[in-house]
Amino acid sequence: MKLTRRQQTFLSSFLDIYHGACEPVHYTQVAQELGVSRITAYDMLRLLEQRGLVESQFVLRGKGQGAGRSSIVFRPTSRASALVAEVTGGICDQAQWDHVKLSLLDRLRSAEGADYRGLLEDILARLPERRSPMLYAAETITAIVLSLHGLREQALAAGLFDRLRTLGFAGRVGLSALAGLTLGLSAVEGINRRLIGLLLADMARYQEIIAQLSAENLQQLSLFASDVVRIIDGETDYQGV
Repeated sequence: MKLTRRQQTFLSSFLDIYHGACEPVHYTQVAQELGVSRITAYDMLRLLEQRGLVESQFVLRGKGQGAGRSSIVFRPTSRASALVAEVTGGICDQAQWDHVKLSLLDRLRSAEGADYRGLLEDILARLPERRSPMLYAAETITAIVLSLHGLREQALAAGLFDRLRTLGFAGRVGLSALAGLTLGLSAVEGINRRLIGLLLADMARYQEIIAQLSAENLQQLSLFASDVVRIIDGETDYQGV
């Protein structure tokens, strides 16, 4: 199936909007996040639907204006992820990276009461679906840091925050060392065994990705990891990285 470059970019961005929302999305949300008109977003989604890459459904609105009226929402089909991975070779472009990075950081900033459990659950649930190595690595890094935050007292006692401070996320070595922190978490008393099991299951792929990324991609991930730590730094007992 041949798509134009514009259609490929739109589909790739739509996949990440959908995974970020964890539910079918309205075309107006797609338009807002991509900075295009509602008509453009709707027409593009309908075109992708004709090609079997997107599905639409009608849902009833809840409270507020228009309650009880039906609204159309869209979600990607299984063919969409496979096609994007095939076309892009699994590597996201700069626009897609910027969108997902900012979306993750915004969700961290807006987490109510600094309770990141819901975000951590969402990330671990969708990790197996991530085709792009960069996006997979970014969400794995976020999940590791959030896991440390959720058990900050126990992690402090185990010296894991000290190790996090010294990593500095400097390129391949620093990012690879995050996998070691995950192994350290598995020995912490009170850890959620189901969540840490999901995280550990992703470590082999994470380390393989870090080993193969370019220097430019590694720098982007290093900066992203530092941003994640800075956002939650005020809610933890360690200071900066």
